[in-house]
Amino acid sequence: MTDSKYFTTTKKGEIFELKAELNSDKKEKKKEAVKKVIASMTVGKDVSALFPDVVNCMQTDNLELKKLVYLYLMNYAKSQPDMAIMAVNTFVKDCEDPNPLIRALAVRTMGCIRVDKITEYLCEPLRKCLKDEDPYVRKTAAVCVAKLHDINAQLVEDQGFLDTLKDLISDSNPMVVANAVAALSEIAESHPNSNLLDLNPQSINKLLTALNECTEWGQIFILDCLANYTPRDDRESQSICERVTPRLSHANSAVVLSAVKVLMKFMEMLPKDLDYYGTLLKKLAPPLVTLLSAEPELQYVALRNINLIVQKRPEILKHEMKVFFVKYNDPIYVKLEKLDIMIRLASQANIAQVLAELKEYATEVDVDFVRKAVRAIGRCAIKVEQSAERCVSTLLDLIQTKVNYVVQEAIVVIKDIFRKYPNKYESVIATLCENLDSLDEPEARAAMIWIVGEYAERIDNADELLESFLEGFHDESTQVQLQLLTAIVKLFLKKPTETQELVQQVLSLATQDSDNPDLRDRGYIYWRLLSTDPVAAKEVVLAEKPLISEETDLIEPTLLEELICHIGTLASVYHKPPSAFVEGSRGVMHKRLPARTGSGEGTECPDVGNAAGGSAPEAAPSIIPSQGDLLGDLLNLDLAPPTTTGPTPSTSGMQMGGMDLLGGGLDSLVGTALCNILIMSKLNSSLLSPQLGGDIGGSPAMGAGFGAAPTVMPASLNAPVGGGLGDLFDLGGGVGMPMGAYIPPKTVWLPAMKAKGLEISGTFARRAGVIQMELVLTNKAMSVMTDFAIQFNRNSFGLAPAGPLQVLTPLGPNQTIEVSLPLSTVGPVMKMDPLNNLQVAVKNNIDVFYFSCQYPISMLFVEDGKMERQVFLATWKDIPNDNESQFQIQDCHLNSEAASNKLQGSNIFTIAKRTVEGQDMLYMSIKLSNGIWVLAELKVQAGNPNYTISLKCRAPEVSQCVFQCYEAVLKN
Repeated sequence: MTDSKYFTTTKKGEIFELKAELNSDKKEKKKEAVKKVIASMTVGKDVSALFPDVVNCMQTDNLELKKLVYLYLMNYAKSQPDMAIMAVNTFVKDCEDPNPLIRALAVRTMGCIRVDKITEYLCEPLRKCLKDEDPYVRKTAAVCVAKLHDINAQLVEDQGFLDTLKDLISDSNPMVVANAVAALSEIAESHPNSNLLDLNPQSINKLLTALNECTEWGQIFILDCLANYTPRDDRESQSICERVTPRLSHANSAVVLSAVKVLMKFMEMLPKDLDYYGTLLKKLAPPLVTLLSAEPELQYVALRNINLIVQKRPEILKHEMKVFFVKYNDPIYVKLEKLDIMIRLASQANIAQVLAELKEYATEVDVDFVRKAVRAIGRCAIKVEQSAERCVSTLLDLIQTKVNYVVQEAIVVIKDIFRKYPNKYESVIATLCENLDSLDEPEARAAMIWIVGEYAERIDNADELLESFLEGFHDESTQVQLQLLTAIVKLFLKKPTETQELVQQVLSLATQDSDNPDLRDRGYIYWRLLSTDPVAAKEVVLAEKPLISEETDLIEPTLLEELICHIGTLASVYHKPPSAFVEGSRGVMHKRLPARTGSGEGTECPDVGNAAGGSAPEAAPSIIPSQGDLLGDLLNLDLAPPTTTGPTPSTSGMQMGGMDLLGGGLDSLVGTALCNILIMSKLNSSLLSPQLGGDIGGSPAMGAGFGAAPTVMPASLNAPVGGGLGDLFDLGGGVGMPMGAYIPPKTVWLPAMKAKGLEISGTFARRAGVIQMELVLTNKAMSVMTDFAIQFNRNSFGLAPAGPLQVLTPLGPNQTIEVSLPLSTVGPVMKMDPLNNLQVAVKNNIDVFYFSCQYPISMLFVEDGKMERQVFLATWKDIPNDNESQFQIQDCHLNSEAASNKLQGSNIFTIAKRTVEGQDMLYMSIKLSNGIWVLAELKVQAGNPNYTISLKCRAPEVSQCVFQCYEAVLKN
């Protein structure tokens, strides 16, 4: 009889009976009882009351019974942590059992019991098992380290298990090596900067040796680890490729894809003129083709990966077009993927074959597939110019079938063909016009309207055709309405006398009778253009259009590189980077393909994942936390208004400058456009008020949450003074009256074209000890802007709005307003690159916009930054010489007194001055808002326009920014 009998009983009082059976003296009865308990547990019954009785059964030599008890223990240990401690002694005892299967079973179960209380008891047994003589026990213990690290990372590091794990990479048994690699990779994934897998040519050689003898899953672990290595040069790259290539013929498709990933990555480093490069391309095709003979689900995964490979290296599969031809019994998801790859591989050499296939597909019964096939014909025409005529002819044949959805798709793609090849195929317009009445889909109607408007001068009854669409204007979709408006304006500009009434009708419908702001705006623009300057209107509306590109659906190159590094994973199926769909606290590494280097150069490639040889980057000094993930920071911003008690200065004009955060900054940090959408949706949901009208009196500031600003005061302020520098202070000269603080000129931070008509420019100023962000907001859109609010990302010095953004009246079209925003320095801190970079989000009733700008660090120089002479001397001596930086300020024509006065206006204080051999030496101190002191020695020689400045600071990374401030203040 099978074990299914254990799942059929539903008796009452069963727990009591099981308890009695578990405590029976008969081994067989005890085993039967445990099986019943496990069966009950499996179907969802609560049998936790039997915990002590089941644990008592652990003391047995029977391997099957021990496995069942351990299974029960794994399931209930978390809910009964105090009882689970009872099992510790048995684990320790089982880890020393003469049977390696029992030792391995004990250590595996230990790793699965996620109870903090008992983890420390398991360290000693685990240490013994990691050095066990039996490889089966060692490989099980290796995986247990990763599980234990997930529960208590600090414990694993303190016990030295990570070093033991690294040693196992050199183990003689390939399965132990594979599991050690798998465990280290898992740990490294949750600690991206730990550099655990410190791969070098020696360890790579060991991995490649183990690769040949591992099980298939072991091979996958090793290949994935190899993919994170960056070879030193093309010779090493070729050597690794040669040893990985045999994996391409493996029966397991996961092994094949992992091998393809390694080869695709390392091929980047091979010179294209190398014979081996061509050989490798030929070797990659057969395994990929073989994957397409598997079951449909595997085919789909293979096709999604092939889609990436073809975009990166189409030459691999350029001769394999036929394998992507659709079979009648393929599921729809496989058909659509094959169609996509066919278009990517289409070329002049195979276009006849491809078109014949596509025409066949267009007569199928599956509507989605037929639509995609018709679109594919249009894409072929755009991609392969020589085939355009044949494609247009094929599309006309399909239009003659009069099948509604085929006709509509054909019209949409013919519109694109007109855009690609102007004045070439317009003879088919008459045929298209015959099918006007059958169009019911918005995209097809919009395409047809565009064609009529664009070629109105060639269509005799163009006005009648467009008028027929105008009759149901308000029932049309927005896409059709916009296209109809533009088409009638084009028609009017081409035939003004005949269509004046028609254009007035459409402009009236668009501007007066429509609720759609996009349609209204476009209507008003056309109306004003036509009424003020018809010549300009003609130049704008009938301007020559740029030709459309061949491939509009290619994945963006940096994202493609990252996805190639993730071949064989979910990222390659979704065509999204892992950061877009992996949730949780684990840092996701952004991977990149290595740069190509010549073998003679012997240079190290940039780090990719855990790259070779390079040590982990040094941690930044504790003064400023290191920079994190921008997306995370913007999403985690505290949206509560700040609660500072500092003075709020009066408002006045302001300014700013820098790149568009979404356009340049965020994509490079996070790797995909999806991240932009995430930020937009998050900020919109939290920032936009329920009503767009909002309160005219302004909305709450979006200041970041405040934390205590870190401070570092100069050490050894009471150090003894004397000798060396000491006597120079007796020679100090008087300092004249300071001039005003330097304020940089205003620059455009956010251009109107990137912010839906809102232009932001500005600068920073320090007035009466308060930092001001002086903004100029200009509305270059046609609609009124209200509900302004502002928020900063975490930054190096904790800058945050000290109050709301005071835009008290709505900002009308073409209006400009100047606003002064007081800033505090008690916001969240994170090191930025460059140090003075500030990332800003501005919200209004239209959207949320992002930009970054750089503030002069002189804004942070506080008024009490003048050191006592003795303190200055002691501090200068106390700061290590390694922290001293020297710079040249060129073309500065001020004498030392004028320079000192100018600098004092920006809170750069002269402590002392002396003259040596005609050269003035100024000794200066600066204090930043976070307590960092900067000491300076400025050398000024009469008649020499070049100054030398030496800066000393406990945080040397600020020296470059301080030098830039010196230069800006002295030269302006």
